[in-house]
Amino acid sequence: MELRRIPTSRWEPWYQNELCEAFPPNERKPLATMLSLAAEGRYELLGLFDGEVLLGYATLWSDPEWPGYVMLDYLGVTAARRSGGLGGQILAELARREAGRRTVIVEADGPDGGPEAERPLRLRRLAFYRRNGCTPVYPTFACGNRCQAFVLGPVPEDREALKAAHRAIYGAGRPDVVIDPPPGAEPAQPFWMAEGYHG
Repeated sequence: MELRRIPTSRWEPWYQNELCEAFPPNERKPLATMLSLAAEGRYELLGLFDGEVLLGYATLWSDPEWPGYVMLDYLGVTAARRSGGLGGQILAELARREAGRRTVIVEADGPDGGPEAERPLRLRRLAFYRRNGCTPVYPTFACGNRCQAFVLGPVPEDREALKAAHRAIYGAGRPDVVIDPPPGAEPAQPFWMAEGYHG
């Protein structure tokens, strides 16, 4: 198995067949946004392949002003191969790929990040990240959800720089993103679901 980049010419089928199947609408960044970021050199799609068969994927989002940091935006395993340890394998490959180069920031829905019926799923997901080398660092709001930020691998000593890089990756035009929100604050809906957005 090999983790390798997928060219942007192949993103549309991945987006329709994999991302839209695995993530709810409020968590699906528009494909046009991803492609625009990729054109700026800020976004990449990596696939875990067995030969030419896609097993899973990870997208990485960065900001040129903070070259020592990258955010894992999406992590997924194809529907037929879930619950087989491939998600953990992708994280291990990412940790090796980025070791000594960039700090990998990870976000997952927090325990109270959505409907109560989905709380067991959120808790399992948080346990998955802890089990696979991720350390919780602070809460965030993103995509209308209460999230938990992690770092894959060693946690940097400068937490304020970590938060600043995390915020910079999202960009200034994202009022729905709050890094380490104050007590009592509520998350806003994602920008692509806001009234008047036409992508």
